[in-house]
Amino acid sequence: MNPLKRLYNWILGWSESRWGALALFLLAFAESSFFPIPPDVLLIALCLGCAAKAFRYAAICTVGSLLGAVAGYAIGYFLWQTPSGEFTAIADFFFRIIPGFTHAEYDKISNLYNEYNFWVVFTAGFSPIPYKLITITAGVFRLDLPMFVFASIVSRGLRFVLISWLIWKYGAPIKTFIDKYFNLLAIGFTVLLVGGFFAIKYAF
Repeated sequence: MNPLKRLYNWILGWSESRWGALALFLLAFAESSFFPIPPDVLLIALCLGCAAKAFRYAAICTVGSLLGAVAGYAIGYFLWQTPSGEFTAIADFFFRIIPGFTHAEYDKISNLYNEYNFWVVFTAGFSPIPYKLITITAGVFRLDLPMFVFASIVSRGLRFVLISWLIWKYGAPIKTFIDKYFNLLAIGFTVLLVGGFFAIKYAF
């Protein structure tokens, strides 16, 4: 079994612990700044174990993710570059540990922020895009903090409440559907929502 799979199974194991809610909070916090596995995994397992607490778990997950996002923002804001503009050892560390986070991707995100700011954060928060890429670079590029927090609350809250509602409404049978199709649905929803706002913007 590869290390990532073992880590995945270890996280799932917390759903059967009395510390499951705390583990969910910590996982959501860590995933927003450096951890590779999204909190959805544990959120789904906890909701299946106690559907009556589904929305409580969604709230815990959202708060943990938001605080983790602010931590990621702080990493980018304070620790990413030296006064001369060079990458620090911390920046190099994150380039190594975050899958897909290359210098080229970093430059692309910089260009996106210059044009779309709120929508970059929202899209990453709701869709399968690794959220930590956005939280850190939002700090690096000095994105407006209140706007960043607002976009994070809306996108992360929507994502986790939707997952919890599906489990609360349909129970275990919906788990396979979420595992298989949720990312595609999230992408489709984000495209439609963002595309709708841009359509309105350019139509008027």
